[in-house]
Amino acid sequence: MSPKVRYAKYAGSFYAGSRESLKRQIEECFKHSFGPGVIPALSERGPRSIIGLICPHAGYMYSGPIAANAYHRLALDGRVDTFVILGPNHQGIGSGVAIMDQGVWRTPLGDIEVDGDLAREILKHSDIIDIDESAHAYEHSIEVQLPFIQYIYSLANMPFKFVPICFLMQDLETAREVGRALAEALKNRNSVIIASTDWTHYEPHSRAYEKDMEAINAVIRLDEDRFYSILESRNVTACGYGPVAALMTAAKIIGARSVELLSYKTSGDITGDKMAVVGYAAIVVSR
Repeated sequence: MSPKVRYAKYAGSFYAGSRESLKRQIEECFKHSFGPGVIPALSERGPRSIIGLICPHAGYMYSGPIAANAYHRLALDGRVDTFVILGPNHQGIGSGVAIMDQGVWRTPLGDIEVDGDLAREILKHSDIIDIDESAHAYEHSIEVQLPFIQYIYSLANMPFKFVPICFLMQDLETAREVGRALAEALKNRNSVIIASTDWTHYEPHSRAYEKDMEAINAVIRLDEDRFYSILESRNVTACGYGPVAALMTAAKIIGARSVELLSYKTSGDITGDKMAVVGYAAIVVSR
């Protein structure tokens, strides 16, 4: 029986819609002045120190070069078998925390298999995660991460699997429970967690930068309590704060030793219009 296919909903809008044009677009993100400047090659002998990444999820013309910094570092770190991609639920559809445990996701660069074994292992360690495909059907925050990984792994002709988890509920206790479940399920697995988020939305560039840096500094300290306190007190409108906190929780259990901000820009840096911007950051969490 052929696997159930989750078709790309945002090919042709958030990113290019054909295979060749998408490859060119990703290469331009890597070579962009806000990106790493070079197209990476997947290192077979990388240190495999990365536990997780925090990446933006806007259209590639806006946030792609910033995301490319994280994926460049990922390529240098060595081969990963499975990615767990955490994203916020912008659509309000489906369960509070929703996972898929079967099927493939299709982008213009090909199909990626959902790692059903890992998904079911995660489910064993959490009472709040549901199997729910509907939450993923129209959500872009996870989908837009996949072509970057596909590009890196296709250059080396290496397969990978992934598990998508979509957060409608993003309170701190929910995030921590998911983080603890990930830490348990990922023991002895060659995996990386990707938390998908944009930061402040639709404020002047200088204010967005100031607020976002305060929140990001809490992330660098792996302090979820302070992170949520800043989100509330400074009204930081980051959309994927639950995924970020889940990654922070898991990373501390797994043994994180460093958190590095690779790049922060706003849409105003790209477009020149700094009156009402969205913040984007690429962050790497390592052993």
